[in-house]
Amino acid sequence: MKNIELIRALPKPETHLHLEGALPWHFLNQKDPHRFGKEPFFRNNSFRYDSFSHFESILIEHALEIFKSAEDYYHVASSIFKNLKSQNVRYVETSFHAGMIEFLRIPGKEILEAISSASPDELEVRVFMGISRNAYTEYLSSELDQAIENWENLAGIDLHGPEELPLESWTIPFWEKAKKNDRILKAHAGEFGPSSNIDQAITELGVRRVQHGVAARDSEATLNLIKENNVCLDMCPISNYKLKVINTWSEHPLKFFIEEGICCTLSTDDPFSFNNTLEEEYLNCLEKLNMEPTDLIKLAKNGFEVADLNLDKKKDLFVEINKLVQEIDEGRFSE
Repeated sequence: MKNIELIRALPKPETHLHLEGALPWHFLNQKDPHRFGKEPFFRNNSFRYDSFSHFESILIEHALEIFKSAEDYYHVASSIFKNLKSQNVRYVETSFHAGMIEFLRIPGKEILEAISSASPDELEVRVFMGISRNAYTEYLSSELDQAIENWENLAGIDLHGPEELPLESWTIPFWEKAKKNDRILKAHAGEFGPSSNIDQAITELGVRRVQHGVAARDSEATLNLIKENNVCLDMCPISNYKLKVINTWSEHPLKFFIEEGICCTLSTDDPFSFNNTLEEEYLNCLEKLNMEPTDLIKLAKNGFEVADLNLDKKKDLFVEINKLVQEIDEGRFSE
């Protein structure tokens, strides 16, 4: 109970959250109680996906039941953000998938504004656009260019999609242009792909925020590259376990990365698919990854350190967290 008390008291950032993948189950239940009246098999605690495509197909099938308009994005985002606030989350970086612009024929800027306008008081929200490795289609290309040049509330971009797909010729110039327009750069790498994908994201795309990055454990050169460039790994252990990125909990490298001095954050990835909360991610670190309460403090501080927040807000959050550290030292959260 003391661990849970500490986790709930800790101001937390959520830095790796897919908006469509965070769809609350109750939206489906309300739409069709007969079809979605009870939790499905894939949200069972013991369930693990066979592959990324297995996970993706189930997620898309259910998300398309709800996401039909920008207004739907607003209502879903409002519910997600309310839940995050209830977990004492103060800052969130969430992405919506650019492919939905083409599939739904909804202007991307409308989706962006819908999500941004759902942000409640006392929760800082930054919205990213997730772009698949093969997404620069005839339909989307002009929309994507407009996004990084003119969309005021777009915090940044994030490379999505199967890692076995190579970077196409448009990708590096696009990421360079986004950087020139002061967008934050992210890329999914080293989740299902090798450590060389992480190297490529850092050296060729110029990212300093790698989503997952699990495969860095396999390469000392990649670990050094991460350290030399002050790269942060936005990690999601429950996702990694459910998707069989790791075979057993003992294989997860989060604790090792922290001991190596690598900046890591903790997030949920796709709560719809994994039925996880951020509080559970923190508790999981203690119970499955053999981490200490001080490690949880470090993860939270890292998230706020890399956050797109002004210095005064960061200082206020660090003061609040440091008070918790003092309370830990005084034994308040001892079992």
